[in-house]
Parts: sequence; C-alpha cells; structure tokens
Amino acid sequence: MSLTPFGFGPRRNNIFDPFSLDLWDPFEGFPLDSNLSFPRIPFPTSLVAGAASAFAADTCIDWKETPEAHVFKADLPGLRKEEVKVEVENGRVLQISGERSREHEEKTDTWHRVERSSGRFLRRFRLPESAKVEQVKAAMEDGALTVTVPKEGVKKPNVKSVEISG
Repeated sequence: MSLTPFGFGPRRNNIFDPFSLDLWDPFEGFPLDSNLSFPRIPFPTSLVAGAASAFAADTCIDWKETPEAHVFKADLPGLRKEEVKVEVENGRVLQISGERSREHEEKTDTWHRVERSSGRFLRRFRLPESAKVEQVKAAMEDGALTVTVPKEGVKKPNVKSVEISG
C-alpha cells in the first residue's frame, strides 16, 4: 500500500532506492500565497520533462549488475532510436530521456478510447564509482533499449606471504 496518493507525482519503483534521481516537487500544483515568509524554490519541471504525464510514470527501467557491467533495460514500444537520448552528465549520472509524440488528429476522426500514452520522460541513475562512464554503449531493438556500462575489474589485493622464522 502506498502512502502517496495515486496521480500525485511520478511513480517510483522503490522510494528508498539511493541511486534513483527522479525529480519530484511535492508542492507542484498547490496554490501558494506569494506573501509567504519563506521563499519557494521550484523544481525545474520543464527539465523533468513531463513528470505528470502517464508516459513518464509508465517508463520503467530495470537495472542489473553483472560481474562485468551494469545493464539498464527499458521497454519503449513505438519509439525509434532517434526519439531516445542516453547521456552521462556530471561524470556519474546516467540520464535516459525521450518523447512519444501524440498521434495527429483528423477533424473527421471520432475517438472512442485513448489509452496509449504520449509525452516526455526523463530518468536518472547515479552510477557507482566502479563504472567506466567513457565506455557506455546503448542499443535499441524492437522497442527495447539496453544500456551497458562496463565496470572496472575488481582489483585483487597484492598479498605476499611472509615466512615465520623461529
């Protein structure tokens, strides 16, 4: 059971995930008096890119760690690779963003149901120190995006045996 009401910001798989950087303004949409005694610094919702859209809330990304790499997988049906952007910012933040355009409406069309989402999405993940951010690779196949971030090899401690005399 969630303590956050439905539709009150973007859905997160785990609110305790320290690597998730979903931006959410808890005061977005609240009418606030401009005479308040404390300044309100708004989150950059234009950068969040559609935080209130259903498409943003439905963009779930899996992150698994293998011995060789961190692998991110996102299901983005209907999107082409030109509509998706994968970036590494500030050295260790993986950012996956994109936009699904709304279908062009004809004046003569009658819609009976619209269930497919449109809009922009943005997801950010803080990468661990072992990630080789200069070697990130991304591939898109059949609407599934796979981002692979190689890891530095585990350095084995240099152990030297010392003979005990006596």
